[in-house]
Amino acid sequence: MQAVVYIGDRLKALRIEQALTQEELADKAGVAPNTVARLERNETEPHMSTARKLAFALGVHPRQLTKTEG
Repeated sequence: MQAVVYIGDRLKALRIEQALTQEELADKAGVAPNTVARLERNETEPHMSTARKLAFALGVHPRQLTKTEG
């Protein structure tokens, strides 16, 4: 059984740190704005390719999207 991975809280925190709107991040990452919104609300899991695009757009390693503060 595979673990469910939600990145919403971390994605939103990184986006806000960089003063980006959801639309700006989506544009930088080449994904739809509603994809960013749904991920931030933890309504869906990201495809690995989407996680990589978002991480690249934010200038972080993809694993940073799944790490929790601790």
